Amino acid sequence: MLRGLYAASGDDFLAKIAVVGKTRSRVLARGDGWTVSDVVCTSGPDDRPFEERHADFSIAIVAAGTFEYRSAAGRELMTPGSLLLGSAGQSFECGHEHGVGDRCVAFWYAPAYFERLAADAGARGTARFGALRLPPLRALSPLVARACTGIGHPLGAAWEEIGVRLAAQAMQLSVAREARLSPYHFLRTFERITGVTPHQYLLRVRLRRAATALATEPGKVVDVALESGFGDLSNFNRAFRAEFGVSPRAYRRAG
Repeated sequence: MLRGLYAASGDDFLAKIAVVGKTRSRVLARGDGWTVSDVVCTSGPDDRPFEERHADFSIAIVAAGTFEYRSAAGRELMTPGSLLLGSAGQSFECGHEHGVGDRCVAFWYAPAYFERLAADAGARGTARFGALRLPPLRALSPLVARACTGIGHPLGAAWEEIGVRLAAQAMQLSVAREARLSPYHFLRTFERITGVTPHQYLLRVRLRRAATALATEPGKVVDVALESGFGDLSNFNRAFRAEFGVSPRAYRRAG
């Protein structure tokens, strides 16, 4: 029995999968040129990875689990809250040397549709991602939280809007990260693997957990704060507003 896959940010509730070594994909919504699916993989260290190919442009939000994403451009460790980026025609492999299973909210974009979105976002030339992965960034937290919440409530999510905004921000951020790369820049081990400091990583995991709870559960804000690992309400309110741009109560009302 696979354990450790969660339906929202990766820390909210357990989804138990009976068969290990399989991938299940459930379409949440689709439109003209785009599709979004809930993808659960139950492979582990004993399962041999195989080469795949991105037929379309792909952005997958890692909701739970960890896995290694490899292509000719390099390799990245995918962790909860990070974004897997795939350009059309790109070959890749995914391995699970670090544990069993993962869950992603995967957006697929037809090449012509994605190129229009990239152009609108200010990209020049042929559309392609400048990186394989984006770490759990503050700029992406609202979209990540909305998408992960939508796993359990797919009919209530504005999937097309989320997909359009996600494509534009991912394109801009991936190109920016590529331009800043330096072979002489030394990062600590954790930052090199995850893209953020340990404190930032833990804080954003807790805030995504809280955002999902506020949108899906009737509990008091103070209870959500405490259950998400915050010691007091004032610190939670301040951190939540910094991450999502609104107070926890305003986020719940808008949800």
